[in-house]
Amino acid sequence: MNDSKSDFYASAGVDITAGYKAVELMRAHVKRTVIPGADDDIGGFGGAFVPDLRGMKEPVLVSGTDGVGTKVKLAFELDRHDTVGIDCVAMCVNDIVCCGAKPLFFLDYIACGRNIPEKIAAIVGGVAEGCVRAGCALIGGETAEHPGLMPEEEYDLAGFSVGIVDRERVLKPGSVAEGDAIIALRSSGVHSNGFSLVRKILADSGTALTDTFEELGGKSIGEVLLTPTRIYVKPILALLDAVEVRSVAHITGGGFYENIPRALPEGLGARIDKSALDIPPIFKLLARLGNVPEREMFNVYNMGVGMAVIVNRQDADMALQVLRAAGEDAYVCGTVVRSEKRMELC
Repeated sequence: MNDSKSDFYASAGVDITAGYKAVELMRAHVKRTVIPGADDDIGGFGGAFVPDLRGMKEPVLVSGTDGVGTKVKLAFELDRHDTVGIDCVAMCVNDIVCCGAKPLFFLDYIACGRNIPEKIAAIVGGVAEGCVRAGCALIGGETAEHPGLMPEEEYDLAGFSVGIVDRERVLKPGSVAEGDAIIALRSSGVHSNGFSLVRKILADSGTALTDTFEELGGKSIGEVLLTPTRIYVKPILALLDAVEVRSVAHITGGGFYENIPRALPEGLGARIDKSALDIPPIFKLLARLGNVPEREMFNVYNMGVGMAVIVNRQDADMALQVLRAAGEDAYVCGTVVRSEKRMELC
């Protein structure tokens, strides 16, 4: 039991005893994420991790940091806080694995108007679940109570992850060639990008988060929008061990037009077959409610493709087998072409 207590600090809006309770509630969640290398016997003020470097010629650390963005506003309104932590992990580790790196550990940062231990524990529970899905350890974090800076019921969430890869296995766009196949890995929905536009569409159309729609299977639009970001780490790592992966693009903010070109060298472009895409109903509904042009939708959202993997055309069938065996609904959605246009929808 921690004896630290300050009535003066509490009078200023910061309850440090609530912080201690939140930490106690988090412990079981954190324990779920322990993997070899996560050493809780050292550190204290910092998270410690002992990497296994055996078999690596030149280990390279790859880091990623991100947040959940304005998607947290939906969590506030629906009073559901157990999924946004998964989003936070996903946005970091999905970037890291695009370099061919295996995520090792994760740290989170939660800023809140008031520390409600059960709410903070629910958020961290989601973070822990994301770490389990990514195969990395949650080795630390911080919760900061900010009275007067934000409303008591609100919070913001960000995270940071580090992964490792042997230099000779780092994925680089330069290995991509004309004629390569572009494989789509299906998204779980809107993921964690474009929610400022989502919220504007809902506000302008008079749509409430609790409104249900037949095209969403009778679910409320809020429930569908809060679906957490899919984590692709384990399937991508399995694929890297099975075939030559030339490049990988995480389809986040900027949609197809910004992210797929990042996985290509100069002089080459991606030709995406629109008829091959399986666009989830939520995107069609948002486009209809907001009267959003098709190009804008593809320039903001993932449109059902959370990750794009580029392989030699001859390896495409094997790549699909590996990804499907790993639980991914994957399919060929395009081709790499020689073009001044970096991204075309056909």
